[in-house]
Amino acid sequence: MNLTFSPEERAFRAEVREFIATRLPDDIRRKMQAGDHLEKDDYYRWQRVLFERGWIAPNWPKQYGGTGWDPIRRHIFSEELSYGWAPRLLPFGLSMVAPVIINFGNDEQRARFLPRILSAEDFWCQGYSEPGSGSDLASLSTKAERKGDNYVINGTKTWITAAQWADWIFVLARTSPVEKKRQEGISFILVDMRTPGVTVREITTIDGGHEINEVHLENVEVPVTNRVGEEGGGWTYAKFLLEHERTGTAGIAACRQMLTQLTELRDREDIEDRRFDERIAEVDIELTALAFTELRVLAAESAGTRPGPESSILKLKGTEIQQALTELALDAGGPYADVALARHYFNLRKATIYAGSNEIQKNIIAKQILKV
Repeated sequence: MNLTFSPEERAFRAEVREFIATRLPDDIRRKMQAGDHLEKDDYYRWQRVLFERGWIAPNWPKQYGGTGWDPIRRHIFSEELSYGWAPRLLPFGLSMVAPVIINFGNDEQRARFLPRILSAEDFWCQGYSEPGSGSDLASLSTKAERKGDNYVINGTKTWITAAQWADWIFVLARTSPVEKKRQEGISFILVDMRTPGVTVREITTIDGGHEINEVHLENVEVPVTNRVGEEGGGWTYAKFLLEHERTGTAGIAACRQMLTQLTELRDREDIEDRRFDERIAEVDIELTALAFTELRVLAAESAGTRPGPESSILKLKGTEIQQALTELALDAGGPYADVALARHYFNLRKATIYAGSNEIQKNIIAKQILKV
């Protein structure tokens, strides 16, 4: 991307690059380069390294343990993580529930949960989607019935990434029946995964991996103090979280790294295919435009503005680019493409579905930007 960096920003990039080169465990780097699935311990060890350096939460306010970096430094950091083969940290605690707790939780919840998210003492997962309630999230049927100082939760959540590792899950549950709008009466509740009645069942993905699960909640008792914000206000908090999630799904730095590898492969294998070159150029142009969009969103966040519909643009185009790159990689490898390439291709078929399907993102863009 054609950005002009100041001497201080170039020095920061060199510092980050050196840190990753020397502190990222070699076995984790090899797994990333080979396209192997990571284990919980891999994520934990790398998060602890970043935590000890103070680089664990670039998107958090500094008063809660964030870095205080401006948008350019956050962009540089993200790029160097990908270029150095560092894994993307699981976002459910750091980038999803933490911003909700910071913005809508109370002081007791911030003191209780945020330090343990930073230190990787607690891993989190996201309890949004249900069988029959994916992109139409407002139709969810999980219920939380108030009984004294507790909620009793019953329902099933599905496609729950990392639930097999998680200590906590943030759950959207209906605390009052539908009256006028389905979005009303939904609350945002934090649930300890060790609570009796919580059951995790594995779902095997098309690439043979185990990263997603069903989570069954049967008469799960949760203190009312674990509700974030107002009862019935969960839809507002859920939308806030999704804006942050969609911003993070673009994967621009990882796409840039993959594009570089594709270009090197073309040159190394002396691939002479004009259409292949045109497709690489098209992706390169789209990726550069998307990177500038991401910088505008980061700048707005730093100024205290929520991402808004721009996050839908990032999610929509970012996931389309990810899929286009894996298709190009398979084309370049031909019938001799290795297993890792095939696994990556199959795994990213889901990218245009999670965090709100791309069809839903088009509706959001049409309504909020085009006013259709």
